[in-house]
Amino acid sequence: MVMAVGSAPQVVSVSRLTALLQEVVEDNFFQVLVEGEISNFSTPVSGHWYFCLKDAGAQLRGVMFRTQNRLLRFRPENGMRVLVGGRVSVYQQRGELQLIVESLEPQGVGSLQLAFEQCKARLAAEGLFDAQRKRPLPPFPRCVGVVTSATGAAIHDLMQVLRRRHAGVRVLLRPVRVQGEGAAGEIAEAIADFNRHGEADVLIVGRGGGSMEDLWAFNEEIVARAISASALPVIAAVGHETDFTIADFVADLRAPTPSAAAELVIKSRLELENHLDHLAQRLGRQMDGRLRMVRERVESLGKRLISPRQELLRYRQRQEDLTRRLQRAMDRRRTEAEGRLAALAGRLDILSPLRTLERGYAIVFTEQSGRAVRAADELATGDRVRLRFAAGGARAIIEKVEP
Repeated sequence: MVMAVGSAPQVVSVSRLTALLQEVVEDNFFQVLVEGEISNFSTPVSGHWYFCLKDAGAQLRGVMFRTQNRLLRFRPENGMRVLVGGRVSVYQQRGELQLIVESLEPQGVGSLQLAFEQCKARLAAEGLFDAQRKRPLPPFPRCVGVVTSATGAAIHDLMQVLRRRHAGVRVLLRPVRVQGEGAAGEIAEAIADFNRHGEADVLIVGRGGGSMEDLWAFNEEIVARAISASALPVIAAVGHETDFTIADFVADLRAPTPSAAAELVIKSRLELENHLDHLAQRLGRQMDGRLRMVRERVESLGKRLISPRQELLRYRQRQEDLTRRLQRAMDRRRTEAEGRLAALAGRLDILSPLRTLERGYAIVFTEQSGRAVRAADELATGDRVRLRFAAGGARAIIEKVEP
């Protein structure tokens, strides 16, 4: 609006004046970078961010609409020094200057690092990193679920380790994008899918190395909460050994690399196999020792053992020896008996009545009783008697008895 010199001022409405001011400001300050400190930060239900940007001498109201602030990975806080990019406008309802913010970067630390620290602090306060909620890995997993890219180095390294170790573990791959827009949602959904299906015993979630921007999907809160809600133990294997993400803190176990995650999965199995090999070796050594002792014992007993043939020969020799001794004893006893018998026979022969009869004597026997008659008065006249001579005998009748 142009006014001639000396002419009276033209009357305008407030709305018209603020509209003219807005036009002037927006035409001249359509792209600015402003450095300052955030204060009076607020987030109404609309999702827009409202704050003041100030320094030691002045302050300027600013607004960052939801369509822009949802792209930020961190959340501004009061007292944070920032570099703001956008355009200056006039808020006509209050006639105030305001900065329409299109970009916002923290001063002194990168936005990603700040977002990382903020998310880490928030989840730690909720207890998602507590050691008490960490679950142990299954000692003998039969199936391992892997959430990673199907074309990345992570799945290749993991399978190479399992093949080299001959683990005999089945692997289920749930391919997802591991970086870029929407990657975090896919990772969280894959973790939930494995829990719903229940085929896997343990999950490996990760990818190969990269910049902080490349690994950012594993710093997203949606992934952290999916890991925390998983009923299956989760191993985070993101990047290289020096890379840390929010997923590493929430997971039940962190592996520095995907290949290390594979080794952790089969560690218990290999430890058991090694332990069994060690026990088998100890058992083998003990069995060898026992067998050696038994063998030596058997050899010792074998030396002391006499074969049945030898034992039979020994008993036969013993029998023959006893037989000879018995025969000699019997011969000796017979000889002695024969000598005694001859002596007794000689004595008997001397005392034998037959010897007396041979000298002319006779023995008288009564006919009735057959007794030997010792005295004449045992007979009577007319008794019949028998006479025994050394050779033969005779019968007689007693004619007369002589006292």
